[in-house]
Amino acid sequence: MVEQIEEADSEMNGEEAEENGPTNIEVLEQHGITSVDIKKLKEAGLNTVESVLFKPKKDLILVKGMSEAKIDKVLEACNKICDMGFTTASTFLEKRKNVVYLTTGSKALDTLLGSGIESGSITEIFGEFRTGKTQLCHTLCVTCQLPVKDGGGAGMAMFIDTEGTFRPERLVPIA
Repeated sequence: MVEQIEEADSEMNGEEAEENGPTNIEVLEQHGITSVDIKKLKEAGLNTVESVLFKPKKDLILVKGMSEAKIDKVLEACNKICDMGFTTASTFLEKRKNVVYLTTGSKALDTLLGSGIESGSITEIFGEFRTGKTQLCHTLCVTCQLPVKDGGGAGMAMFIDTEGTFRPERLVPIA
């Protein structure tokens, strides 16, 4: 497990780390946008390719010294550089077919949650003191390692304990 974490860290320090951050607006120069136009965009507070793509076109046209034709050219270049992650509903439906539901250990709670805790998403658990939040998290640490056919994820768990409540000895009776 430690080796896998170190391997992931070394990958993130390499090429992959650069892909995940914001893209500096200067890269537009490599895609046919002049340095003068890039300077105008920066003066308007647009310092990344993503900031240009998130800005509505009607606002981009208001950038001093930029015509609608130039804005169209800038947007075309930005779209080539940065995949904003937009996808069709049919593609999204195909991705949803791969979602795994982890059992909570309670059939009633699984039913209430629509089959259990969904993988690939963030689930927030909150409630009063002594209502079973930590117990549920301990249970999920065990059930996520079960085979998928048994309500698990056939994977591993990482428990990030910010309150000092993790008790590994509790996992044995749950398992």
